[in-house]
Amino acid sequence: MLLNNYETIYILKPDVTEDKNLALVHEYKTLIKQYGGQNVFVQHRGRRHLSYNITHYYDGIYVQMNFEGNGHLVRLLEKSMRFNDKIVRYLTIKTLQQPSLPQLPIKL
Repeated sequence: MLLNNYETIYILKPDVTEDKNLALVHEYKTLIKQYGGQNVFVQHRGRRHLSYNITHYYDGIYVQMNFEGNGHLVRLLEKSMRFNDKIVRYLTIKTLQQPSLPQLPIKL
């Protein structure tokens, strides 16, 4: 099975507590692994000011997830985020796989 690299960034409402944030991260990591995703890497980007207001919110909590999976997994993940009332926006992009560069000997 061929797995692609994906990056998902979602923005939480600013009034979401740290416990709810961690529960959401755990929920999405479990969902990804349950449907065959691998190498899930989560980064909390913190609270940031939005360029424009989204449903009367001027800042949000950014979370970035990198993982390997397929298109079916991305559809399930985005559907779950669409119906979550704590998430203001989300975006998933397919990232290019970094080819491993050959190690060249260095002559001094």
